[in-house]
Amino acid sequence: MSTKRRRRKLVVDETAVYVWSVSHRHSTEGPCAEVLSLRRDGTTTRLVFQGGEGRFVPDGWLHSGCVAIGEESLNLHEPGVVRGFVDEAARRGLLGGPAELDGWELFPAVASAPGGPTT
Repeated sequence: MSTKRRRRKLVVDETAVYVWSVSHRHSTEGPCAEVLSLRRDGTTTRLVFQGGEGRFVPDGWLHSGCVAIGEESLNLHEPGVVRGFVDEAARRGLLGGPAELDGWELFPAVASAPGGPTT
């Protein structure tokens, strides 16, 4: 069965436009992961949120796109949340080339940003 991922555009400014999507990875060797893919100018950066101790991803209990640490959760399908991750990754210089990054490292900064992203 083939599933189409919804690809959406995020316009940051006149020169930065990202195409983004959310997917889910299953693993036979460990917990599932939720993946936020950001594509710009032919380069893809993936923020991977692997479930584990105190870190939650959709596994039958949470809705698609939800990632949570304890009671703090973010919805990766919300443009404001995606913008928060793009801004934080750019601030840290992580969007320069193709990469697969640990999204949990960015989670606290995005979750606690002033004005907060939409959850």
